Amino acid sequence: MGSQEVLGQAARLASSGLILQVLFRLITFVLNAFILRFLSKEIVGVVNVRLTLLYSTTLFLAREAFRRACLSGVTQRDWSQTLNLLWLTVPLGVFWSLFLGWVWLQLLEVPDPHVVPHYATGVVLFGLSAVVELLGEPFWVLAQAHMFVKLKVIAESLSVILKSILTAFLVLWLPHWGLYIFSLAQLFYTTVLVLCYVIYFTKLLGSPESTKLQTLPVSRITDLLPNITRSGALINWKEAKLTWSFFKQSFLKQILTEGERYVMTFLNVLNFGDQGVYDIVNNLGSLVARLIFQPIEESFYIFFAKVLEREKDATLQKQEDVAVAAAVLESLLKLALLAGLTITVFGFAYSQLALDIYGGAMLSSGSGPVLLRSYCFYVLLLAINGVTECFTFAAMSKEEVDRYNFVMLALSSSFLVLSYLLTRWCGSVGFILANCFNMGIRITQSLCFIHRYYRRSPHRPLAGLHLSPVLLGTFALGGGVTAVSEVFLCCEQGWPARLAHIAVGAFCLGATLGTAFLTETKLIHFLRTQLGVPRRTDKMT
Repeated sequence: MGSQEVLGQAARLASSGLILQVLFRLITFVLNAFILRFLSKEIVGVVNVRLTLLYSTTLFLAREAFRRACLSGVTQRDWSQTLNLLWLTVPLGVFWSLFLGWVWLQLLEVPDPHVVPHYATGVVLFGLSAVVELLGEPFWVLAQAHMFVKLKVIAESLSVILKSILTAFLVLWLPHWGLYIFSLAQLFYTTVLVLCYVIYFTKLLGSPESTKLQTLPVSRITDLLPNITRSGALINWKEAKLTWSFFKQSFLKQILTEGERYVMTFLNVLNFGDQGVYDIVNNLGSLVARLIFQPIEESFYIFFAKVLEREKDATLQKQEDVAVAAAVLESLLKLALLAGLTITVFGFAYSQLALDIYGGAMLSSGSGPVLLRSYCFYVLLLAINGVTECFTFAAMSKEEVDRYNFVMLALSSSFLVLSYLLTRWCGSVGFILANCFNMGIRITQSLCFIHRYYRRSPHRPLAGLHLSPVLLGTFALGGGVTAVSEVFLCCEQGWPARLAHIAVGAFCLGATLGTAFLTETKLIHFLRTQLGVPRRTDKMT
């Protein structure tokens, strides 16, 4: 498969994922805004911080390293060995869920049962839901490796929507159930997610006329189960060693990704109510990152991993592939920078209004607006880091991954200390400041790697981080106008003034996007050619 074909598939994966993710996430977003009006801050804090941390930690430790290793760019592999390796995530998930469940029940502060009832049941069911989700891991990796564009997005979005509907129904009719509501909804979500993959592959492999069977390494649904390979080896030991390297890295990355939740959970720097407000604002601020940046990062990681070879210098690889990778990286960096700057500039003047509309006075008063404004700048760093690490992790050799682990270890330690100190000094905003510091360090590490990778070639993908002075001036002017508009029109002047404030922002945003369209012609060409409507002959399910 040529690099241009892989690029086209990765781009369609990102664009299709983006469209469906936006549609389904917006529905979920509205449902969650409705649910917030019936919950206490304490229950929100326990569910979204304590129990969700248990679930995400179990999944991350059990599967993240396997995903990265098994999706690395190996053209010839024994898929039976790869699938056997992936099934190891299930016993690992059982171990981590039991161990972490014991920690959550025996070592951490238990919420007041009168305020947050059924905490122990919540811990058990959230741990069980993580194990259930791991049962679908071989199906997920096979679908990702073969670029099944719509399957992943539809399965995850359908599961999220059904989970939100079930949660809303239980909150309205059985509010006294407390954590039972969210625990059952979480278990329902993972069950639906796994069933979507199992049903899809069962039907696909049961249809001999399907054209996709020619590209799949399995012909029966039983081939996806653990089995002894022709060579007699159960697993590919090279993949296993790479998995171990990624496991050490994933453990550290998890601390960086969920660091504020670990500090809140283990150091008790915020009460459950403050944790709830922080997490709601955090989820609202990261909405764009989940909708736009994450699908792009996941899709183009696969592209870079397939096009580039880990153990070779850029000058020793096929130069056409290296050139395509450099052009794509430059365009992705430009796209991430523009999206992040737009959110940072316009988010500052509309944070309070967004929180008031979404959650009422519980969010728009107090520290909520300051949190969201700070998070808007953090989104800019998230966007750039997602692209740079997407390339870096796909191009690094095993030895470079191991060396990077030491950097991640230092970052993890500094983040925990810094977040604790900053939170003591300036409250929950300290978490965002600590995240910004560590994200800046991670971006610097990735930029240094990219510079070294291309220094002997004529390609300069880091030019994607340069914007024209005209566009930068437009951003500055738009930020100043909307800031003045907020002072005079928002948010205590009634809805006519709020609508006028929104109109000012829409005009400034339109002017900024128009300027970007005229000045960043190279990026516009990339978006038109690679993220446009797929051709009929290239459609995939």
